[in-house]
Amino acid sequence: LLGTRNAVLLGGIIIALGHYSMAVPSIWTFYIGLTLIVIGTGLLKPNVSAIVGSLYSENDERRDAGFSIFYMGINLGAFIAPLICSYLGERIDWHLGFGAAGVGMTLGLIQYWAGRGRLSHVGHAPILSSDQWRKNAVTGAILIGIIGGAVGLLYFGPEIIQKNRMWIMVTGIVFFLMWLFAFYLKPEEKKPVGVIVVLFFFSIVFWACFEQAGSSFNLFARDFTNRIAFGREFPTGWYQSVNSIFLIALAPIFSLLWLKMGRSQPSSPVKFSLGLLFVGLGAALLAMASTLIGGPGQVVGPWWLVGVYLFQTVGELCLSPVGLSTTTKLAPSRLTGLMMGIWFLSISFGNFAAGEAAGYFEGDSQQALVGLFSKVAAVPIAAALVLLALTPFIKKMMGKVN
Repeated sequence: LLGTRNAVLLGGIIIALGHYSMAVPSIWTFYIGLTLIVIGTGLLKPNVSAIVGSLYSENDERRDAGFSIFYMGINLGAFIAPLICSYLGERIDWHLGFGAAGVGMTLGLIQYWAGRGRLSHVGHAPILSSDQWRKNAVTGAILIGIIGGAVGLLYFGPEIIQKNRMWIMVTGIVFFLMWLFAFYLKPEEKKPVGVIVVLFFFSIVFWACFEQAGSSFNLFARDFTNRIAFGREFPTGWYQSVNSIFLIALAPIFSLLWLKMGRSQPSSPVKFSLGLLFVGLGAALLAMASTLIGGPGQVVGPWWLVGVYLFQTVGELCLSPVGLSTTTKLAPSRLTGLMMGIWFLSISFGNFAAGEAAGYFEGDSQQALVGLFSKVAAVPIAAALVLLALTPFIKKMMGKVN
């Protein structure tokens, strides 16, 4: 309805309002802020990626390289943000950190509006037929019903959600996919969207491991890693910037690599497999570091975590920008934003699984640490092997899409 450019602008405004809400020390403004951030991100995140995809033709060999550069730009912010917000939050006041995030989003909105002329040829609001309006109305009614039901469960039955949250999520995605393939997609659209769905499930595995960085890996950094630099202890959250430093450094190399290889570069499923392999190796490195902790008060050097984030970054560059690029290539043009939403839903599911796994973090047991990180490593490595075996089948489904 809005077009991707307007959706990004509106989403950014809502996100900024959400951060400013969280800057106010109140439980109500906290929940309002989180809600606004979720809604705004739903508008901004898939649509800004769709804009990048629309800058390239379907078989343009520069597409994966372009998404790598786009991804590098994102991570410039991801490098700076923890340095500022983590320091303000941990050392002064958390609400001040939330307010700083709102200021950053506001500056980004000003830059986006000032440079809007460069995107004047993409992202226009679509011209819809009466039939398409009716389909959108039905889709909207279904979504409103789902959201209403979710809000009702949150209000009346939080214990029901707590006990059955995994089944609720799985049931929701199954019914959505059934509706999508049975009633919404055209026959010629089903195979390419089917590839997106297959990669969706492997993406969940990747992010379930990768997102340990903000939970169990960060707890390991806090409790078992040396954080002394130049005679002073630095905030734990600063480790979150290491991934972005590597990504900014390596993204141009990967971009040039894909350009240099041209049509001989690995297929998207193979790149996905490499991403899963490297993220698993990163967790395996932390499992090795855990064996060196003999008791309370013992810590390991910071280079273990730096090595973990290096492996994770290589895996991320093989999978995440490629996933964005592949989704925009395979998605029907009328559904690019929706398909990008499905891609980001895989990250949501991955975050959920990551949180479940991180709940088993036990800082007082070396055996538990080794066991947790070994499992987090084994699952994506096994998934990489499965995906490699499925690659010929997936390439057939992709058809002419390179």
